[in-house]
Amino acid sequence: QVQLVESGGGSVQAGGSLRLSCAASGYTYSRYCMGWFRQAPGKEREGVAYLYTSGGSPYYADSVKGRFTISQDNAKNTLYLQMNSLKAEDTAMYYCATSDKGCYYLDDIRYWGQGTQVTVSS
Repeated sequence: QVQLVESGGGSVQAGGSLRLSCAASGYTYSRYCMGWFRQAPGKEREGVAYLYTSGGSPYYADSVKGRFTISQDNAKNTLYLQMNSLKAEDTAMYYCATSDKGCYYLDDIRYWGQGTQVTVSS
């Protein structure tokens, strides 16, 4: 059973930074993609950033390009999301996820973490 455990959320003022971490365990075969998704109250869950473990450029949502950076440490089985210049509209529950099919469509996501709350005050 795959487990994804997020950490690093919290409350910050607009303009501040946070780094989210996602520790993965129980995954003994290659993942196709891993990424971060978020869901704000009353809104649908959306992709924020994800990367393909085989390589290539990461995907970033237009709303976070230039501010967020996704990275991974394969030795630690950990995925990160560095979030800079945070805005009030970044406030949401952030979820780590992985899939062996793809990360563009939410229906293709196979495993989700429990989420970590990010609150940005203006």
